[in-house]
Amino acid sequence: MEAFAGLLHGFDVALKPINLLWGFIGVTLGTFVGVLPGVGPALTVAMLLPLTAQLDPTGALIMFAGIYYGAMFGGSTTTILLNTPGESASIATALEGNRMAKNGRAGPALATSAIGSFVAGTIAVALLTLLAPVVVEVALKFGPAEYFALMVFAFTTVASVLGASTTRGLASLFVGLALGLVGIDSQTGQPRFAFGVPELLDGIDVVVLAVGLFAVGETLYVAAYTSRLPETLEKMSGSLWMSRDDWKRSWPAWLRATAIGFPFGSIPAGGAEIPTFLSYSLEKKLSRHPQDFGNGAIEGVAGPEAANNASATGVLVPLLTLGIPTSATAAILLTAFQNYGIQPGPLLFQIQPDLVWGLIASMYVGNVILLILNLPLIGIWVKVLSIPRPLLYAGILVFATLGAYSLHQSWVDLLTLYAFGLLGFAMRRFDIPVAPAVIGLILGPLAETQFRRALSISQGDASVFFTQPIAATFLAVTALLVVAPWVARRAAFRRRG
Repeated sequence: MEAFAGLLHGFDVALKPINLLWGFIGVTLGTFVGVLPGVGPALTVAMLLPLTAQLDPTGALIMFAGIYYGAMFGGSTTTILLNTPGESASIATALEGNRMAKNGRAGPALATSAIGSFVAGTIAVALLTLLAPVVVEVALKFGPAEYFALMVFAFTTVASVLGASTTRGLASLFVGLALGLVGIDSQTGQPRFAFGVPELLDGIDVVVLAVGLFAVGETLYVAAYTSRLPETLEKMSGSLWMSRDDWKRSWPAWLRATAIGFPFGSIPAGGAEIPTFLSYSLEKKLSRHPQDFGNGAIEGVAGPEAANNASATGVLVPLLTLGIPTSATAAILLTAFQNYGIQPGPLLFQIQPDLVWGLIASMYVGNVILLILNLPLIGIWVKVLSIPRPLLYAGILVFATLGAYSLHQSWVDLLTLYAFGLLGFAMRRFDIPVAPAVIGLILGPLAETQFRRALSISQGDASVFFTQPIAATFLAVTALLVVAPWVARRAAFRRRG
């Protein structure tokens, strides 16, 4: 009943005209950037952070959340019509979606994607409403040792899941943790790694790092490697609407995918790649039309798209209740909270009930707006794909530069922006994931504070991390995640030898 009362209050906040306007702007902008190849929600939110500093926190965060799940909706258009997944979570959709488009069934593919996203998103928000207060009750029992162990677990899982290899993910994470040490030590008041530059005494700005790694790095990579690659846009032909058989084959896939996607998003395991591929694999096994897979099976679009959106909503559970981001966009959303002096966590529901419940309620409204936007306006979103890439990325570079400079009007921010841009380009070139670096910079100082606080309470006794049951469990699972793949590889090598 408490969650229901909170949600009713949230609708009162979300349905205010100004917040409805910000939500509409967010989902529209999110759909627009989702359609554009290579321009994801993390990049967009990162670029808008400096420009929205003077907005009301509730309205700004409703807009950012709209951009987040709006981009998940819009990404399917690029994937299906161009066979160019904007994010790795859309790769599974491309397997059948583009084949459907080549067969003249782009309309039903886009329709099942949009409706499936609406169904999965709405169910996932309902689960978020019910689950968040329960997680808060558990999180209130956490002390410094438990929080430190949880953050170590989040570091390891995110670094392992986001990227092609655990080693590269951990390398990216340690870059972020190292950057988090720059500034003034909170315990001693002494400067660390500032190298005599006064602007660095406040630490590396997360917004500058995020914009540099995502926007500048992606722009440089596109200019160097993909700007001259030909793109084939499949034409919209035939009926836009789904047939009775399409509906019959799609709705079970939507429900199964939601059941897969939401739990994966809710645990600190990072990303929607795993649930989308699991959904695709499950639909292939359960389908009564296995011969269609590889030739344009509609279940192969319905399942992954629903799993993608359910997972995206699930990511907000650890973000809002524990302050733990498990994806790149969640990390940028956490930065948005911190820019307004708000720290997500178990006390957020007590300190900022208007904001948190208004944000959750806005997602119900946003899903309806997205469905209304996506189905009739598919033709307009398709035309967006004709924007020349050089013009698109030149605009991104200009906005990134202006946004970074507007933070403090400092040349140091511009210098670090382009230094991080070159780092982002190198990471993209060598397939090193960017998200763990951003997460490391955000959570690193918090983990350090909790670590030192736990040692202070225990008078320097490090066994506090192993004698507290919750902390010991998190650390044991973390060690297992690191050691198990190595042991499995060694065992496989011995068997082959």
